[in-house]
Amino acid sequence: MKLASEIRTLFPKLGIRENARLRDCTTFQLGGPCPLLIEGATAEQLPKIIQLLNHAGQPFLVIGQGANLVVSDQGIEQVVIRFCSATPTITAESNCVTASGDTLLDDLAVFTIENNVGDLSYCSGIPGTVGGGIAGNAGAFGRQMGDHLVSVELLGLNGQTRTVTHGELEFAYRHSKLKETGEIVLSAVFELPQTEQSAMRAERDRIMKFRRDHHPDWQKEPCAGSVFRNIEPTSAVERRKAAGFFLQEAGAHLFRVGGARVYEKHANIIIAEPGCTAQDVWELSEKMIRAVQEKFGIILSREVRFLGDFHPVKKSGFCG
Repeated sequence: MKLASEIRTLFPKLGIRENARLRDCTTFQLGGPCPLLIEGATAEQLPKIIQLLNHAGQPFLVIGQGANLVVSDQGIEQVVIRFCSATPTITAESNCVTASGDTLLDDLAVFTIENNVGDLSYCSGIPGTVGGGIAGNAGAFGRQMGDHLVSVELLGLNGQTRTVTHGELEFAYRHSKLKETGEIVLSAVFELPQTEQSAMRAERDRIMKFRRDHHPDWQKEPCAGSVFRNIEPTSAVERRKAAGFFLQEAGAHLFRVGGARVYEKHANIIIAEPGCTAQDVWELSEKMIRAVQEKFGIILSREVRFLGDFHPVKKSGFCG
């Protein structure tokens, strides 16, 4: 591919693979190939890469750790840029912290605690990056990314950058304006609440133990965390309530399709067993939606993103 050659010439240290398997880039460990996979790009390199892709008329997609993605078994046609770093770029001044968008959320939580710059302990154990966390307003235990964000440097799909403040991102539950614009977070500034370091360490230990006790280890049991968003307040529910409650009551904890099954300790998590396909996960999620709709009249909204083509569900293919 000529485009791959051009990018290699400009940035010879990048990892660039043609017809790369996307199953290696998501926590579900599922999915077919993409025409080109670019890994290891820095925030400084991304604008030029995207400008090259646009000039070539090549559709592209920027992902982080792939912690909320299910890629179809046939793969996708876009070039994929994986913006996710094992060596975080984080600086702090007083209780203000600046992190690159490719920083892992758990790394950021550890940094803030060990450097005693403010409490971000609720991010402990959340798979994914700062950029993805901001785009989806990730959170846990009653707190979310938008609570502490001051500003972000964004990269538009046209390769141009701009800086915006908290209010311009229009944060809501598991949502920000970035889900609509598709812009990429290059870096972010947070102002964090001050807490005793010993208390932050204790809270991180508590959270990590809770996750070990209630959530699967995605490296051993591939998954993407909660499949569905919690239910927003309605006349029927009155307050936000865990989607897992409705799924459990609807019997979804017993569901299985092919190699996909619902996690026995959490009815809102799907596990991919050996031999599982992305289509299995799609069909199981459809079955879960129908079960809750039939029992409660509530239509669940997916938190996990499905990329590519998925076949319509054949009801006769289910086994529960």
